[in-house]
Amino acid sequence: MIVIIDYKVGNLQSVQAAFKRLGMETVVSRDHQLIRQAKALVLPGVGAFPTAMSNLEAFDLIDILNERAAADVLILGICLGMQVLFEKGTENGETTGLGLLKGTVNLISTEEKLPHMGWNQLHLTGNHPLTQKIQEHDEVYFVHSYAADCPTSEILASTDYGNTQIPAIVGKDNVMGCQFHPEKSGKIGQLILTAFKEMIECL
Repeated sequence: MIVIIDYKVGNLQSVQAAFKRLGMETVVSRDHQLIRQAKALVLPGVGAFPTAMSNLEAFDLIDILNERAAADVLILGICLGMQVLFEKGTENGETTGLGLLKGTVNLISTEEKLPHMGWNQLHLTGNHPLTQKIQEHDEVYFVHSYAADCPTSEILASTDYGNTQIPAIVGKDNVMGCQFHPEKSGKIGQLILTAFKEMIECL
């Protein structure tokens, strides 16, 4: 079972629909018992970093997400859901994140227009099961103004926005994240979610 974490941030239905197209059963929930039974967790999100963390705290989800990460449960963060996996964010002041990945989420340093929105190419920089089905220059759909500053060893793919390189897929062990929206990224997004599905099936 896959649980899509419901913390009132983002369009959970579109993420659930993307998994359904792959024949994967998901449950949208914040129930601790279901989360503990899940083979994998998906943390979607759109909006602001402080709001996301405030909601996770209000729904008593921070400790259980850390618990499941420590238990080697697969976790996939999407867009804002990827950002809160890091140690802190600087949007509207400094906010502590989940700390499942090392790094800080900062406003993108660029002369280009923000948000970074639309289709952009991926540049593969790391070897991980999540990226095994995609290729250099595959395009995915981004909508964000903040990006992770994190160890290069944990960047699995990046994208270029003007002269700025942005981590697009990150991962360390069982914790992974996509800065873009795989559920809105057509065939390439589907391939990434298929790779995630195969990771779950290997458990």
